[in-house]
Amino acid sequence: MEEMEEELKCPVCGSFYREPIILPCSHSLCLSCARNILVQTPDSESPQSRRASGVSDYDYLDLDKMSLYSEADSGYGSYGGFASAPTTPCQKSPNGVRVFPPAMPPPQQPHHHSSAALLLPMIGPRNSCLTCPQCHRSLILDERGLRGFAKNRVLEGVIERYQQSKAAALRCQLCEKSPKEATVMCEQCDVFYCEPCRLRCHPPRGPLAKHRLLPPAQGRVSRRLSPRKISTCTDHELENHSMYCVQCKMPVCYQCLEEGKHSSHEVKALGAMWKLHKSQLSQALNGLSDRAKEAKEFLVQLRNMVQQIQVHLSADKDTKQKENSVEFEACLVAQCDALIDALNRRKVQLLSRVNKEHEHKLKVVRDQISHCTVKLRQTTGLMEYCLEVIKENDPSGFLQISDALIRRVHLTEDQWGKGTLTPRMNTDFDLNLDSAPLLQSIHQLDFVQMKVPSLVPAPPLLHLEECCNHNNSATLSWKQPSMSMVQTEGYILELDDGNGGQFREVFVGKETMCTVDGLHFNSTYSARVKAFNKTGVSLYSKTLILQTSEVAWFAFNPGSAHPDIIFSNDNLTVTCNSYDDRVVLGKSGFSKGVHYWELTIDRYDNHPDPAFGVARVEVMKDVMLGKDDKAWAMYVDNNRSWFMHNNSHTNRTEGGITKGATVGVLLDFTRRTLTFSINEEQQGPVAFENMEGLFFPAVSLNRNVQVTIHTGLPVPEFYTSRASLQA
Repeated sequence: MEEMEEELKCPVCGSFYREPIILPCSHSLCLSCARNILVQTPDSESPQSRRASGVSDYDYLDLDKMSLYSEADSGYGSYGGFASAPTTPCQKSPNGVRVFPPAMPPPQQPHHHSSAALLLPMIGPRNSCLTCPQCHRSLILDERGLRGFAKNRVLEGVIERYQQSKAAALRCQLCEKSPKEATVMCEQCDVFYCEPCRLRCHPPRGPLAKHRLLPPAQGRVSRRLSPRKISTCTDHELENHSMYCVQCKMPVCYQCLEEGKHSSHEVKALGAMWKLHKSQLSQALNGLSDRAKEAKEFLVQLRNMVQQIQVHLSADKDTKQKENSVEFEACLVAQCDALIDALNRRKVQLLSRVNKEHEHKLKVVRDQISHCTVKLRQTTGLMEYCLEVIKENDPSGFLQISDALIRRVHLTEDQWGKGTLTPRMNTDFDLNLDSAPLLQSIHQLDFVQMKVPSLVPAPPLLHLEECCNHNNSATLSWKQPSMSMVQTEGYILELDDGNGGQFREVFVGKETMCTVDGLHFNSTYSARVKAFNKTGVSLYSKTLILQTSEVAWFAFNPGSAHPDIIFSNDNLTVTCNSYDDRVVLGKSGFSKGVHYWELTIDRYDNHPDPAFGVARVEVMKDVMLGKDDKAWAMYVDNNRSWFMHNNSHTNRTEGGITKGATVGVLLDFTRRTLTFSINEEQQGPVAFENMEGLFFPAVSLNRNVQVTIHTGLPVPEFYTSRASLQA
């Protein structure tokens, strides 16, 4: 019972409860302590005055809660709505709960007054507020003051029994000097007797012969179980509690049901609810008892760990442990040096990327300077020519060329728009080194506990029947060995770079199947899997070799196309509903290998100039392909073709397209070139060189053109023969 002593002490005074009262928040206080921490308010703050001013009690309580929870101090806060809130610093009770001293000294009372009389000065023109020192809930007292709170008789009884159990041996209650140890207790007289006093005052004859004498310890138990005085109602002091209000969760009397605030509430028999709540408390204690038992076992485990650690520390002193320590230090130094070397190698790689970015920016700006210079020279020449034409005095001759000149001037003006005079590259470097994760990893670098081999998962087994590859995607499946008894939390799938390079993680999770997209065509990849749990990581599975498709099979991509593009034939055929050029990309991107595809012209009306080629994924979709620096294209009409990149037109070549013509596109990463053909004849020289990065097949067209794409084709012989001749 010693462990429950803290439950029996007041949070204000730190002593055993004296005349405890129950607050509406279910916490208890000594009656005297409750009187000491009362805070008084003037009439202007009373519930009656608030109702007269249109402010409800609920509003005022909400204001009170806001005041309490906005205190900078996390302890007990003053009641924010009272003008007479204490301004003296708060004190701490022996239990560590913060309380305020009384707002004003209580008036002097005669010593013979009862506790009820002591409360009378609290009732008057000033109202009272009591804040629970444990949950900080503020309570406004009514005209009864502290008498409105029920006495906690159960707590009183527990404290009395606890104090009796702590007392010394029971003494005789009739000895006048130096009471002797009691030998019996009379159940009817409720008196403890020593042997001489029993023989003298309680002889076993007459009416006393029928009294039941008990040993002192048994008599103490009998006293504990003796019926106590029935508690009375706080609202009707002459009435005993006889029923239980279900809504208010409190005992009530018959008068409360007839005329009080509980008249419309659901009530139940006091005895029935007493038994029900006892049963509920017993059931709740069963679960708590289990947790307490587990806690005791855990403490035993921790104490055993302390002993084991002390044993290991003493064992460390022998010579063998010292030798292991030296070896461990050498291994630690080598591991740290390897990390530093890896960081230095990465630094060299990053600096190389910075240099490439620098060269790329210079190239883009210089190309734009060259393009603008040529364009400005052409514009200046056109302006000078037009000025000379204006000087002519031949009206008929002027009108013969004026329409064409006006169109050329407008067209040239339009060409200067659309971002032509906007720098294509800024001078700032957008390479921001993200070192935070690495720094965090360095700070978290620590020793890993030695793993128990039997608790580490077994290597996964590849499920070869379900592993496959399609185009440039690969699907892998695996499972844990059927005999493995160790729990697995997840798996890590690793692939190399398709060129025999280092492995890298491509999947981490609980699933046992994964599809990896975006691999290089005509490449050989190595894949492996390992399992992990809280103990550690398993060994790798067997390595699986995957071969991606030699040629690419793909269609047009509706997800990235301009909204005006119209798709049909399983997205292999496209046209447009606009007179303006619109761009559509293929679904597959290429960064390695040799790729060839063809486009047949299904419809060709009014001599438009569609464009064919490759582009980055972020290419502009509402202009002709090749107008920006994200596309490399050949645009062609019925007579001739041009190559275009970044709105720069080069290599005009005779020969155009008609309905039924075939345009071929060859992207060769081995030579880093892009070449075009029309009807199986190469159109012009090699169109573009130094092709590096990720490119998607691309087409731009308007409503006068419809094309169908054909993929998975081998490289034509006229390309290979010309390449061999050039070599």
